[in-house]
Formats: sequence, C-alpha cells, structure tokens
Amino acid sequence: MLTETEFRTEDLPAADRFDFWKERMARTHAPLDLHSEYAEDYQAQQRVLDFGTAHVWPTAYQSLRFRRTPKLIRQSDPEQYHIGIPLQGANRISWGDQKIVQGPYEIQVFDSSQAFEINSANGRDLFSGIGVEVPKALLHLPRTKLDGLFTQRISGRVGIGALLMQFLTQLTSDTSPYQPSDGPRLGTALIDLLSALCAHALETDRAIPPESRNRTLLLRIRSYVQRNLHDPRLTPGAIAAVHGISTSYLHCLFRTEQETVAAWIRHQRLERARRDLTDPAICTVAIHAIAARWGFTRAGDFSRAFRAAYGMTPKDYRHQALLGPKPIT
Repeated sequence: MLTETEFRTEDLPAADRFDFWKERMARTHAPLDLHSEYAEDYQAQQRVLDFGTAHVWPTAYQSLRFRRTPKLIRQSDPEQYHIGIPLQGANRISWGDQKIVQGPYEIQVFDSSQAFEINSANGRDLFSGIGVEVPKALLHLPRTKLDGLFTQRISGRVGIGALLMQFLTQLTSDTSPYQPSDGPRLGTALIDLLSALCAHALETDRAIPPESRNRTLLLRIRSYVQRNLHDPRLTPGAIAAVHGISTSYLHCLFRTEQETVAAWIRHQRLERARRDLTDPAICTVAIHAIAARWGFTRAGDFSRAFRAAYGMTPKDYRHQALLGPKPIT
C-alpha cells in the first residue's frame, strides 16, 4: 500500500475540530486564513497520499472560506502549485478583481505565491474534492506561461483532463495494489500528466521535454488498452492507428517497459480472466465465455496461454479458487 495518512475531525472533541483542521490545511497546502459558519462543530476528513515529489489529498468538508493573503505568503511560501478539483459542490474563486465559479470536475491551478480567496460549498452537504501539491520546479513549463492558467477552468471530463481524473480517482479509490516503492514512479507519471494538461491548455506542447510527452502518450495508450481488452481486434497496429503513430513507434515506446505491447495486452487479458474465474457470482459462466469476454476468440489458445502463465488449466484454477485443492487419491 502507498504511504498515506488520514485525518477526521470526528475523532476530536467538537471544540478542537476547526483549529486542528486549520493546522492540517497549513501542513497539507500552505498557511491559510479559514472561516466557516460551522466552526463550532466542524466536520471534515482528509487522506494524504505521498508520491515522493507530489502529494494527493482526497477530502470532504463543510462549507469553508480559504484566504491566502500577502501577509501569509510573506510568512511562508512552499513554492508549489496546488491543483484543486471539486467532485461535489463548487468553488467561488477570486484574484483581485477577477472572479470565477469552478464546478465539479473542473481543474484549477493555484500558485502558493499568489493571493486568492476560495469559498467552497455544497449546500448543507459536505463539499468533496481532490487536491494535488506539486513543487513549481517540477512542472515542465516556463513559469511565465503557467501564470496564464490561474484564471482558467480546465475540463476534467474530456481529453487529457479526463485522463488525469481517471488516474487520480483510481489511485485515491484503492491504494492496496501499490507498494510504497511505487509512490515515486506514480508521482513521475502524475507530474507528466499535469505538465501535458497545462501545455495543452496553453497550447505550448513544444515546451514539454520529449521524454515527458512519450510518458504521457504511453499512459494514454495503456488507458485505451484497458478500456478495450474485450475487443479481439486490439492489435499493436490498431492501437498505433488510433493514436496517430506508427506501429514501430508504438514498439519503441514499450522498449523501456518490462513487456512488449503484445505481451502486456495478453497479460492484462489473462489477469481479467483469472479474476473472473475466482468470482463466485459468475461460477456458472462457461470458461470459454469468460475467455471471449476478454478478447480470446479460441478456447484452445486461451487454455494454453493461461496454463503457461499460472501453471494449471483454467478449469483447475477455478476449482481450486472456489472449492479448494482437489483431494489426493
């Protein structure tokens, strides 16, 4: 599991909750002036996931006003960008004389060195969202270019924004498949995605180093493959065509990976089939139907590939998973 910490105000006496939430936000993001009409018995929760150079924090809290003032900036400036994404509720944001409303699945970039005010609310319900903290030096774009993002609302429902949202929601929903050592690698992927998203919003793709563009493209390809494993026509040539690259370039992207693109697709399909074979809810579904569900058109090919990967036939694997090992006679 990734390194993470969790905080809930309900674990504290009511009188202490808002003050502890202020301290928590100061450590997570930067010192802020906070106010809420619910301060006497404040309800909030937050998880902080550590990705080495970046931190991601899914959170939910009662309506709240954040103010990052010039005085607080002079006192402490972590020199980082904060990416705020509401999931339920909205942010009313102001910089000087500029005001915008940020709704669910809209991505906003904030600068710890700039003053701003945010009013987060979701009626009487908890506001929920995801925050990301990234040191300024790590985003692969000129600072002068990034200044143009602070009044933009970037969609998290289409294009690279949707890919970023998929990445964040998958990570925050379940960290159990990952080891602490995966944190820095995932942090690199996150920063590459953020850089690509910012560059797209600013139309400055050429400012991103080629290696970052390649990693972002590889993430897009992996996401596409995961969504289309059921399609038996999912070949390297088809994948390359969808993404506007040559098949040879696709193979080049996978040279730094542990498997070739074809081997990785086969492994992903086998893993999905293996998972289905251990699911009691579909224990009556025929094995060949499960194989077809994950893109194997020939039962014999699936059986051979499964046995090579897991050391037993699909039938024996299902029996052992659902009923235990066969008795020795």
